[in-house]
Amino acid sequence: MEEIKYTLLIDRILFKKFRYVADWDGRSANRELEVLVERYIKSYESKNGEIKPEIE
Repeated sequence: MEEIKYTLLIDRILFKKFRYVADWDGRSANRELEVLVERYIKSYESKNGEIKPEIE
């Protein structure tokens, strides 16, 4: 898996709450976000079909 860096601008209080949930799940904030994005894409694809991104 090739990783990329992405900067996220987010409300401070929302991020503190997010970190709380990530800690509760035993994950870093980065890993928690990755898990949530994976779930979101899986849900999207189950309703709309597989996404086939172009490889650069």
